[in-house]
Amino acid sequence: MNKPVPLEPDAQAPAFAFRYADGSAGHTDQLTGPYLVYFYPRDNTPGCTKEACAFRDVFADYTEAGITVIGVSCDDEKSHEKFRQKFQLPFPLAADTDQVIVKAYGVWGLKKFMGKEYDGIHRMSFLVSPEGVVLKTYPKVKPEEHAAEVLQDAQAHL
Repeated sequence: MNKPVPLEPDAQAPAFAFRYADGSAGHTDQLTGPYLVYFYPRDNTPGCTKEACAFRDVFADYTEAGITVIGVSCDDEKSHEKFRQKFQLPFPLAADTDQVIVKAYGVWGLKKFMGKEYDGIHRMSFLVSPEGVVLKTYPKVKPEEHAAEVLQDAQAHL
């Protein structure tokens, strides 16, 4: 079990596939504008729901700024679809069931919860340029505040 080592600014962001809210397939290589990749531990858990709903609530601001928001967890597509429907999430989610994306971004590692240690996803985010370069890394995320924080940073970086 290792500590996560997230990508640093100026690193090339690993490309990956995801599903849009309408069910259509997408890929980061096809995006023409900046994007935010936010990693969260599990669908339908308290902190993850707060974070997803915070992005949902300012989604129009992200769209207006030309920024795509993509959530990533190791839950499968069926779980993502239920989560999306339940909370009316308008942005894409990526099902990283084989942990390729989380490991490529360096957010997979040792976690401690209620006295137990295990490997899992650390709540982190990455603001990525249209060219696929990491502009900013967010190694510590507060679910309720993160969506507004990133939007402010994006306006400063872009």
